[in-house]
Amino acid sequence: MKKEIINTDNAPQAIGTYSQAVKVYNTVYLSGQIPLNPMTMTMVSGDMEAQIRRVFDNLKEVAEAAGGNLSDIVKLNVFLTDLAHFPLVNELMAEYFQPPYPARAAVGVAALPKDAGVEMDAVMMVDPEYTY
Repeated sequence: MKKEIINTDNAPQAIGTYSQAVKVYNTVYLSGQIPLNPMTMTMVSGDMEAQIRRVFDNLKEVAEAAGGNLSDIVKLNVFLTDLAHFPLVNELMAEYFQPPYPARAAVGVAALPKDAGVEMDAVMMVDPEYTY
């Protein structure tokens, strides 16, 4: 199996036993991102909009490090500690993604690492010409 570990300094470093992303052939599995500032490894200050934007920015950096971009994401998972923020996720997602949008799930959870209000992970396809 062709497996490549993806790492970039432009996104938060892993704070546990995982990689920022793993590429297997032309599929990239992006690990969950919380609203950490990649330079300071501290949570962003501000409201939920700031948290959601930081998460999208972190995902964008990892996607680019893997040779793709947000438009290559085929599945996005969103975890929120308060589902009342779901409309804000939709609003901001429309700024970061263009149609056709990826498949998506949004899940309410009791808690997230570092008391984040949002976490997202994704699956991305790159190298469309690749054949097995």
